[in-house]
Amino acid sequence: MTQDSLTSDHPGHTPHGVTAPLTPMSLGQLLDRIAHEWETRNKIFDLPTARIWAPDGELDLGFEFLGRPCASPIGPAAGPHSQLAQNIVLSWLGGSRLFELKTVQILDELEIQRPCIDMQTIGYNIEWSQELKIPESLTEYVKASMLIDILRNWEPLRDHIGPDAGPHVFDMSVGYDLAGISSPEVSAFIRGMKDATSEVDALRSEIPEAFAEFRDFDFTTVLSDTLTLSTFHGCPPDEIELITKHLIDEHQLDVIVKLNPTLLGYETVASIVNDQLGYTDVSVKEEAFAEDLQFDRGIELIRELRDYAHERNRVFGIKLTNTLVVHNNKQWMPEDTMYLSGPPLHVLASTLLDKLAVALPGELAIPGHDGNIMVSFSAGITKENLADALAIGVNPATVCSDLLKPGGYGRLAPMLKALTKEIKTTGATDLASWRSIRQDAAVAAGHANVASEYASHLRGAGVADYHLVANEKLPREVENHLEMFGCVSCNFCITVCPNDAFFSIPSLADTGLDSMENSRQQYLVLSELCNECGNCMTFCPENGDPAVVKPRLYTDAEVFEARDTPGVLIGADGLRATGIDDESFDLIERLLASQKGNPLGG
Repeated sequence: MTQDSLTSDHPGHTPHGVTAPLTPMSLGQLLDRIAHEWETRNKIFDLPTARIWAPDGELDLGFEFLGRPCASPIGPAAGPHSQLAQNIVLSWLGGSRLFELKTVQILDELEIQRPCIDMQTIGYNIEWSQELKIPESLTEYVKASMLIDILRNWEPLRDHIGPDAGPHVFDMSVGYDLAGISSPEVSAFIRGMKDATSEVDALRSEIPEAFAEFRDFDFTTVLSDTLTLSTFHGCPPDEIELITKHLIDEHQLDVIVKLNPTLLGYETVASIVNDQLGYTDVSVKEEAFAEDLQFDRGIELIRELRDYAHERNRVFGIKLTNTLVVHNNKQWMPEDTMYLSGPPLHVLASTLLDKLAVALPGELAIPGHDGNIMVSFSAGITKENLADALAIGVNPATVCSDLLKPGGYGRLAPMLKALTKEIKTTGATDLASWRSIRQDAAVAAGHANVASEYASHLRGAGVADYHLVANEKLPREVENHLEMFGCVSCNFCITVCPNDAFFSIPSLADTGLDSMENSRQQYLVLSELCNECGNCMTFCPENGDPAVVKPRLYTDAEVFEARDTPGVLIGADGLRATGIDDESFDLIERLLASQKGNPLGG
């Protein structure tokens, strides 16, 4: 599938348009949907039970995140998978226990151009912060926390998550300047995350009858007291310093500062991306390097902020890395600039960690250093490299690009199972002892530490996995034109959607669709959850945009009335359609009737 085909032949899709804002589902709707899906399909938000992670009783994958216990060392990075409540729940079911929540900033009415995600090969995006109003973001995270509290205590799920799902941590993320972060709006968000009692109590009345036992439950109210500062690109070092000190002093938070790959310098980055890895079509944006934090100043800043936090009994850490600013030569997404992620970023971030380890001897909280500067990591993490990344000592390794590939949230549990298998082969019974084994092996092989060994591996034999040749294969395609009903039933639109906006209904005989060719399932879109990011269109094998072509359902009458696109409103008094022909409306009505009239339950 070429990018030209993606931009030209998708009826109803406007590649350079701006979509309507997301409309989150209420807590009651989400719980109704959980109950309904479990009863009818034994799934939760379309995740099958085979992809729900249960800890291995013989192995402890836990670690400490800024002193807080986490039962697994992976989770979603701040991005599309940590914005809505159902996203976070899906990640938790898959085994995530550290959630870097979507970055919140004072500008909360952004007009992000669409499409905004390009995962055709390695990964690019033009997103940057939350798509919700600041109070909505707080409510989403409270709903997510309450849902996790409910599910970890819900008897029907006990056999699938085990007797103890283990502790998790919500890590706030904010950006991008002191004025915005110290504003009353963002300050209120941070205070609300530290004490969500009023939000929790306000939501209790929404808990439906199927979960009535939890209406008086002792829900978590301290949602988060840690924060990762997104410096993004162009944030001056003095601003980073002032913001971090403000967060420590004003909000008593333990803080991580996310660093940029530009710390390596333009020549090094361009050499790695263009020459070493072969991505000659990637144009690294040189001017971005002059605007970003420079390496020597970065070392000074890391030490200064570590000491500042320690003097105030707080903990400081760093995260590697933000995405890389590149010129938008592809022009599938709008904007002049886009942000590179995936395999090349993994090599850049690992190289940067090795350089930092040399410049900060004994100061990082990684094997071979045993310092007090915690390091977390987010750059092209996959099932194949997770063990090597964690062996370095990063806490945790967060994921984004890989979850945007087919399988989506279902890719998390296999990551943890592969990690478990890797660790158990060494005889280790916990993450810490396994890291010690890996460190001893690295030193025996002549390396200073595992970080140095891994960077050397990536420069040598390991480079092949991250080279263009290994990552240029395009998504598969078939010569079919996507239609409202009937398709190859690949399920990709469901699994690659970060917002869980798609769902499927079996093509049963009484729907009148069972005789259609290639129609084992019919796919529908929950329009309020679709932000037309473009990811389903990238991976759909047929020629068309599923987010536009497939039946679009609404549950909010105001949103339905405000949109001028074809769709069907699911209301208390039945269905109402606009822009849908009678035959198609009849088929949609039959499909929904086969699900007791409402695929969301309630």
